[in-house]
Amino acid sequence: MIIDKEEIQKKKKKLDDCKAFLKKEFIGIDKIIDDLMEYIQIWYLMPEILTRPVVINLWGMTGVGKTDLVRKTVRFLEFQNRFVEIELSNNDETTWSKSVSDIFQSNRLNDEKPSIVLFDEIQRFNTIDPDGTPVPQTKFTDFWELLSDGRLSKRERDDLEHYLFSYLLRKKENDRRKKNGEAEMDENPYLNLWDAKELKKYLSMEDDVMSIIDMKEEDMIKLILKKQKEKKIYEPIDYSKMLIIISGNLDEAFQMSRETSEADIDANIYHAFTKKITVVDIKNALSRKFRPEQVARFGNIHLIYFSLKTEDFQQLVQREINNLKTKTKSKFGISLKVSKNINELIYRNGVFPVQGVRPVFSSVVDILDTNLSKFLFEAIINDDKTIEIDYLVKEKTILGKVGKRIISIPYTGRIDSIRQSNQQDAVANISVHECGHAISYMLHTGFAPLQLKSKVASSYAAGFTFPHQIHDTKESLLHKIKIYLAGGIAEEIVFGENNASIGRSHDREQATALAADYIRKYGFDEEYQAAYSLEDYPHRMQHDITDKKIEKLIQDLAKKTREDLILHLDLLKDMSIELSKKGSMLPKEIYETARKHQLEVSIKEEGYLHIAEYHKMLNP
Repeated sequence: MIIDKEEIQKKKKKLDDCKAFLKKEFIGIDKIIDDLMEYIQIWYLMPEILTRPVVINLWGMTGVGKTDLVRKTVRFLEFQNRFVEIELSNNDETTWSKSVSDIFQSNRLNDEKPSIVLFDEIQRFNTIDPDGTPVPQTKFTDFWELLSDGRLSKRERDDLEHYLFSYLLRKKENDRRKKNGEAEMDENPYLNLWDAKELKKYLSMEDDVMSIIDMKEEDMIKLILKKQKEKKIYEPIDYSKMLIIISGNLDEAFQMSRETSEADIDANIYHAFTKKITVVDIKNALSRKFRPEQVARFGNIHLIYFSLKTEDFQQLVQREINNLKTKTKSKFGISLKVSKNINELIYRNGVFPVQGVRPVFSSVVDILDTNLSKFLFEAIINDDKTIEIDYLVKEKTILGKVGKRIISIPYTGRIDSIRQSNQQDAVANISVHECGHAISYMLHTGFAPLQLKSKVASSYAAGFTFPHQIHDTKESLLHKIKIYLAGGIAEEIVFGENNASIGRSHDREQATALAADYIRKYGFDEEYQAAYSLEDYPHRMQHDITDKKIEKLIQDLAKKTREDLILHLDLLKDMSIELSKKGSMLPKEIYETARKHQLEVSIKEEGYLHIAEYHKMLNP
């Protein structure tokens, strides 16, 4: 094999330029871009040496830009005519294509040259249902064949036989007509467009369709017979020079994506949790959707997107504002100045950490683009060259200084208006509930929760106390049950039993599940050492035997939780008042309030795992 060093150098430069371009286009995913460029290097620089396709998997929550990253890479490397996007599906909707091979053929990717395919939203092509039952598959089964060794067998033998038979039948009919002196059929009709396309596909012909249409049918039959003799047309097509990118959202791995009140949870908390997701977590999540041999075919190149940090979202908002400034200057010759209050308004109303970047873009349009058009109209009419935009938080007004004139537009952010509509009494109720959780959490872990909220962007009033990750042990399960029970008990203590709300229902379900697992699953109770929770286990024990014990355990823990909260009643009341005024408290504020009441707690970073000091115990 002759290696063209100059050509490789040129391609290497193109790849480096591509990396720099992508890092300007995307915020917060530099590591993903570095890894992607590294993994595609061998495919892009020296595809000749590949004996099987390069398979790269991209995993992340919705809206993190997986598909966009692939499209922009394809465009930069100028592979648009050698690229196809495929979304595989299990349902039986009527589609033209029943196989991956068909889609490749119709996109002219059947010539064994380097190409790129993106299989998007792969989680929808699951072969196992959530309950473990296999999903019947009739379409795209050759996807697994492709991943295995990059070869797709051809299945068009019957179609080619059809052309031969129809030609021979027509020839026979003409012989009969000649014999009887009848008018003959056209012996050498030209091919129609459909036949030409199909034959180009079946015979892997380089010619374009129009030149195939110009062939006489007799010549085409000769060609089919020649190709049949060569046997080449029946051999599998070799896609070893293909770059296969698989992309998907795996909720099983990214459990954070199902969290409620996602507009209110700090982006850094999500980032810290997603940062802990490993290839092992991804493979476990895949094994709940695909059979073991199929999971193996995804290979070992798994690029995992973390959710964006607070500063990434802030940078994204600023970038969108800068783009708008540049557009306004180049199109209208008008300089635009935007205050930081506008940035904060967009962030508060446009950042949903688990939904990625899309809501940010729509909020920039909603808040800035729409209102800017009113200021621009004024500036153009009066030949003004500057516009300054600000937001007055208390007055809920967007201010535009156009030249020397001031234009004000009343504006309340969509999410802000939901937060503000939460009634004062409901917020007071929620504040006590959440502070009950927070105090119990501090007593049992020794540190402040990551976030405390009583005013959230939800159409119904609700709050949350965001915990760290806690390693499950006999002791920590009991602590968790107390923390769950503490919200409702705090309401009873502060407002009286008759005024306690029903906001405790989810807490009690979680507490009951933990108590049941404590006894039935983990055997932490001396009286019950068999496994009572394995529903499908043939020798399973009867559930109801343990019910009284579970009830007694929760009653005892509820009693202790009540005693803990009464002991810290002043802290509960003060913290609840502070939370109801502010709507949210960060760890430092919680820490300072606790210290005023002689409760010593520490602050732990996002992603901290609360676990016993096993290492010290093992090595005293």
